[in-house]
Amino acid sequence: MIERLRRRIATGEREGGFTLIELLVVIIIIGILLAIAVPSYLGFRDRANKTAAQANVRSAVPAAETYFADKGTYVGMDLAALQAIDAGISPTVAVGTVGAATYCIQSTVNGVVWNKNGPAAAIAAGACAGS
Repeated sequence: MIERLRRRIATGEREGGFTLIELLVVIIIIGILLAIAVPSYLGFRDRANKTAAQANVRSAVPAAETYFADKGTYVGMDLAALQAIDAGISPTVAVGTVGAATYCIQSTVNGVVWNKNGPAAAIAAGACAGS
């Protein structure tokens, strides 16, 4: 009887496989890693969208100033006019409220909106006034 139990234990140790507890521990560890990784990824994505929108506005400003230098006014300035000056301007850029001495350039990247409201203004979050 003891010999038979020893043989059974010996063959049982050679059989491969994972216990239910081992599988649960692995699943819990994967869940914890996902709980850490997903918010970090979303934060990185939001910062990338913000930076891209700011860069798009920043790259359109020299074209707007060139337009003003050529025409003496911002009236009539639109995205097509800016892209005629600089073909590298992103199509996410929009030109809002334009006056003789002021303009508003905004860029929307995946729902993130930044604008520059006039030549002396800083780049700020949000849409142009009146957009």
